[in-house]
Amino acid sequence: MSSSLEQGRIHDDELEVLLGDLAAQYGYDFTGYSRASLKRRVNRLSSLDKFPSFAELRYRLRHDSAYLRRFVEEITVNVTEMFRDPSFYQALRQDVFPVLATYPLIRIWHAGCATGEEVYSTAIILQELSLLHKTLIYATDINPAVLEVARKGIFPLAHMRQYSSNYLEAGGRNDFSAYYTAHYDHAKMEESLKARMIFAAHNLVSDHSFNEFQLILCRNVLIYFDKLLQDRVFRLFDESLEKLGFIGLGAKETLRFSPVASQYQQQGKEKIWRKIK
Repeated sequence: MSSSLEQGRIHDDELEVLLGDLAAQYGYDFTGYSRASLKRRVNRLSSLDKFPSFAELRYRLRHDSAYLRRFVEEITVNVTEMFRDPSFYQALRQDVFPVLATYPLIRIWHAGCATGEEVYSTAIILQELSLLHKTLIYATDINPAVLEVARKGIFPLAHMRQYSSNYLEAGGRNDFSAYYTAHYDHAKMEESLKARMIFAAHNLVSDHSFNEFQLILCRNVLIYFDKLLQDRVFRLFDESLEKLGFIGLGAKETLRFSPVASQYQQQGKEKIWRKIK
């Protein structure tokens, strides 16, 4: 095995060794993630942190828990925005939430929530439909650092113009600025939106179902998993979803070829499926 990180490039066999270390020593199982995506991110981090050899990167990961946290933060994908794909949120508003309104308590799981922009998007629509008070939104991610950002609900003010545009396209009814307070270069989301949110660490790869939900949202996470891991996650979601509940995925993701596909029916053109069996 080569021990040199040639210009920050990690070899395939070295990546497998790192993934084995992370799983065995810390319980972080990234073995089902897309190798191309992982390799790009590990190479980028190795270059940023100037590791002269693979052996030194491996040693640091095995003996420095603070660096392990940085490593996990860098290789997990946390790109998101409020009301991402506005037509998806319009479909939630028009087709999904009116059905869930008939329940005495609505339980929603945002799996792989990253920094939480989409969690707040969901809460805003629920508030506008007078449903937030009887909803619990569970927001989970493998990455504790991004969960902390989500919990605080403080985002760059520069992003608010784009988020406002997305919100209006998604059928928003108010002035979007009513949902946050501007502080210098940041925007703090209203506390009333957070009141019904529960943030917790959860690993889609290794952790089990922890509740029964009427809606599970996992958007733009599964595209980074291989087929075997995708199938495992779909089974987890199926175990966690009530009959007649809904699953919402990202624009490039599908439930169609999963082991549970026959139990679901796609709702319209958006990536939303309903559990019919």
